[in-house]
Amino acid sequence: IGMNGFRKEIDRTILVFDLGGGTFDVSVLRLASGVYEILSTLGDSYLGGEDFDNRIVDWLADRFLQSNGVDLREDRMTLHRLKEAAERAKCELSFTDKVEITIPHIADGQSIDETLDRTTLISLVSDYIERSLEVSLNAVQDAGLKVADVDEVILVGGQTRMPAIRSAIADAFGREPSRSVHPEEVVAMGAAVHAASLGGDSDIPPTVLIDVTPFDLGIDVAGNMFQPIISRNSSIPTSASRVFATARSNQSSVQVTVRQGASRVATENEFLGEFVM
Repeated sequence: IGMNGFRKEIDRTILVFDLGGGTFDVSVLRLASGVYEILSTLGDSYLGGEDFDNRIVDWLADRFLQSNGVDLREDRMTLHRLKEAAERAKCELSFTDKVEITIPHIADGQSIDETLDRTTLISLVSDYIERSLEVSLNAVQDAGLKVADVDEVILVGGQTRMPAIRSAIADAFGREPSRSVHPEEVVAMGAAVHAASLGGDSDIPPTVLIDVTPFDLGIDVAGNMFQPIISRNSSIPTSASRVFATARSNQSSVQVTVRQGASRVATENEFLGEFVM
């Protein structure tokens, strides 16, 4: 955002599509007169570039198992070599239509010598691409907007180099996404520009960021259930209150367990802390 919005008096609605190595996050924000207001945020903490790599690993391992009767995933060292080759192949397929994957003497004197093309890669990960688009469209809906209201889609994270992701976003939003030369560095650049603007002697105009909480925040209640108190996408800072009764008569204390998440089952959400009252 620092590269796209700073020093410009513009009023725009932006969707940031951040698909990195380990997680996927989407934020919809409005930029107006130096104020960045996050309208919604959504993501999938179990979707990232590594998952794309693992689909190639499974494709290679399954073909080797079929040919040689050995599952390369059962040995830690051979699995590591598979992962390195898979990541290299995936990166190359962002710039070429097909790639040769050669791993000599990987097991029992046998080698891997396969050709992976871009079409096959897309078929291996099409559900991940669809999932990322679904999250993006839901984030737009959560912001109370329509797809046509989004002025710009900014790609962040190395996995967004994949042409199939770019074209899927272009189809869904009706415009080509904006992307920097180095999508892996965008977050660091934005943080650096924002940090510089906070300096007293900086010539960069100060900005205001109005952020939201990305998850429901709440406590455990009887029956291993989770009761949200602050709902996700609330602008922060924020506060909320709720009245609870004790679970049993004549209780002298209550243990309050605080969590964040989307599940109504308490233990499926992330533990933040607890205290006894």
